[in-house]
Amino acid sequence: MPTEAPAAAPTAPPIDAAGPPPGPEAPSAVAPALTPAELAEIEAALGADTEKQEAAGQVAKENPLSLPRPAAGSTAAAFLPDIAFILDFALAAFSDQDEQLQTGGHDPTRNGFNLQQLEMSIGKSVDPYFRFDANLVFSQFGVEVEEAYATTTSMPWGLQTRAGQMLTRFGRMNATHPHAWTFVDQPFYLGKVFGGEGNRGLGVELSWLTPLPWYVEVLVSGTEASGESTARSFGGAEGVAVESPLDFQNTVAVKQFFDLTDDWSLLWGLSAANGPNASGRDTRTDVFGTDLFVKWRPISSHEPSPMEVHLQAEALLRRRQAPEDVLTDAGGYAHLFWKLAQRWGVAGRYEYATPVQDAEGERVVDPLDPGQEGDRHRLAANVTFWPTEFSRLRLQGSADFPELRDDPILAAFLALEVVVGSHGAHLF
Repeated sequence: MPTEAPAAAPTAPPIDAAGPPPGPEAPSAVAPALTPAELAEIEAALGADTEKQEAAGQVAKENPLSLPRPAAGSTAAAFLPDIAFILDFALAAFSDQDEQLQTGGHDPTRNGFNLQQLEMSIGKSVDPYFRFDANLVFSQFGVEVEEAYATTTSMPWGLQTRAGQMLTRFGRMNATHPHAWTFVDQPFYLGKVFGGEGNRGLGVELSWLTPLPWYVEVLVSGTEASGESTARSFGGAEGVAVESPLDFQNTVAVKQFFDLTDDWSLLWGLSAANGPNASGRDTRTDVFGTDLFVKWRPISSHEPSPMEVHLQAEALLRRRQAPEDVLTDAGGYAHLFWKLAQRWGVAGRYEYATPVQDAEGERVVDPLDPGQEGDRHRLAANVTFWPTEFSRLRLQGSADFPELRDDPILAAFLALEVVVGSHGAHLF
């Protein structure tokens, strides 16, 4: 098939080897000489630059920390991770400190001042294939590696993998840190089931973002089933020897998001975890859960408003095999948060847990929590003030109603939280 020949590229006009004709408008081939005053000015400027460089070098020798941090976008800054520090500190008062029944590892647990945590959050893209994230928690008595994991960033077909030490994505709240909580303390039933530090361990997670018309993410993970504070209903403090994949805690979850309108959105999740427990040989624990998050924010109005309302709820069912028996209990929480203005918000929470029952439906002593038989209810409310987006103050009160007590356990917290550094976005 004949094609059209490309047009010839334009060529530069020929240059006369003899150069431009002489005349009054021809450029001079020799640069004009500098005057003595101009030379003196240039020498003075060069001398000032040299003095500045020598002074900077002397400062660097005396105090290297005084040198400025590499500017964003520079080659040095590209290798530095994003680092943030989050301090959570609370003043607490309990009507019965000896039986306050708090279950969270970061909850205030004594009258007076409580350092809930000092968290160091680190994150950075490693290369085109992996991202690194870590959360180190400092207490008054030590340092703990809460999370440290790598996440893939370029897997095909909507797949993503995490590997390392991580919080499992069971439900909604377990995978979050205290600075993302609406309340000062965590719901007590999560601590009863998973432990005070949240369900986590060394392991691997595979997630898949499905191609369905709405947001649906499916994930599976396998993590260590040991730890009194991290896998309480599974191997617990006694631990589990790993001889097969069944000796891990295996978690499956489905996360769905629905953009209902410009102002309304909904997230609904289903979770299940299974793993060995320490009550006998080949005994196992199942935990089933569902979580709901509904948010209203009037972004479609003509005038922007800081107002926001959200409802968050989780319900869990725990089933534990024991020698010649099966123990079952359930619990959960629901809270409603209302951001009144840019700096003010209020919230209320209700929590509930059922007694532990055997296979016949009879109440029995819980081997993990002896002396806490019966129903338990807890009510809490708080007021939050944000001076800026990097700090918040919360005043919270609660009343706990264990069935075996004649009077409730009352608690009051005044909590301060401050954040410095570069910190990633929180979970929606």
